[in-house]
Amino acid sequence: MHPVYSELLDTARVVSLPLVQRFRGITVREALLMRGPEGWTEFSPFVEYDDAEAATWLEAAIDFGWVPQPEPLRTMVRVNATVPAVEAEAVAGVLARYPGCRTVKVKVAERGHALAEDVARVSAVRSQLGPEGRIRVDANGGWGVDDAERALRTLAEFDLEYAEQPCASVRELANLKERIEDLGIPIAADESVRKAFDPLAVARAGAADILIIKAQPLGGISAARRIVAEAGLPVVVSSALDTSVGLSMGALLAASIPDVDYDCGLGTAALLAGDVSAHPLLPVNGTIPVRRVEAREELLARYAATPERTAWWLDRLERCRRLLD
Repeated sequence: MHPVYSELLDTARVVSLPLVQRFRGITVREALLMRGPEGWTEFSPFVEYDDAEAATWLEAAIDFGWVPQPEPLRTMVRVNATVPAVEAEAVAGVLARYPGCRTVKVKVAERGHALAEDVARVSAVRSQLGPEGRIRVDANGGWGVDDAERALRTLAEFDLEYAEQPCASVRELANLKERIEDLGIPIAADESVRKAFDPLAVARAGAADILIIKAQPLGGISAARRIVAEAGLPVVVSSALDTSVGLSMGALLAASIPDVDYDCGLGTAALLAGDVSAHPLLPVNGTIPVRRVEAREELLARYAATPERTAWWLDRLERCRRLLD
C-alpha cells in the first residue's frame, strides 16, 4: 500500500544541484528527496515531464524508500564515464573526473552541432582511452534514419561498443538496424524503453540488440527486473542524472541482475558540482559501491531549492501521488 501524501511530505526536501557543465540543456539538477522506513529515496523526473510520466518515477521512489529490496549479488558495479557535447579539447578534462573507467559514453547529435564536431569528440576520447577502451555513443533519438546511417558509418572507425537511441521511434530503429548490419555496431534502446507505453515493444520488434534500463523511469527495481527478465536481451543499467541517492537505487538494480556484461551508466555523480551525501557515489577505479546513501542535513540545506521551486515540486508530488491511486 502506498504511503499517503502527508507521510511523503513529512521528510520531503527539494534540492537544486549545480552541474560541472551544461548537460541535457541544463546547468542545475533539481530533485525531491524523502526518507522512508528503508532509507532515503529520490523522486526526480525532469521538469518537462508531465504528471502521468512523473508518477512512474514516484512509484520507484516509494518502492525504494518503503519496500525491502532484493539482496545484491555484488558489492561493486563497473561504470562508464560520460562525455557531454563538449569541444574535443575539453575531453581530457572531463575524463579526469572518472578515474579508472574503461568505458566512455559520448553524447552526439546535439542540436546545433555538426557531425564533424561529433567525430572530433569521439576521436579525442579514443585517443585518451587507447585501443582497448570501449566507446559508446548516445544520440538521444536526435538523428533520422539517413543521418544516423551516415553518422555511424563515419564513426565506425573508432570501434564503437554500441549506438544508443540513434533514432527516436521503434520503426526507425528497426530500419537503421537493417541498414547498418554490415558495420556490426549494436543498437541500444533507451527512450524506446523508459518513455514507451510498452517498454518491451522495441525488444519484440527486434529493433534493438541491447536495452538501457533505468530504475526511476520504469517504476522501481522490481518493475525494472521484470522487464529485464521478459525482454531476453542484454541490458545496461543506467541513471537519469540522479543525486547519489538515486544512483544508489540504480546500483542496487545492477547488482541484483545475475548477468551484466556491460559497464553501467551510473557514474554521473561526476557531472554534479554538489551532492546531498558526504560520501557521494563517485567513480573510483572505474566502479561505485552498492550501498544505500544517507543524505546529510548540512548539504540538504546548502543546496535547498528556492521556496518557489520547492512549492512547485511539492505540488507535483501531491498530483503524482493522487495518480497512483
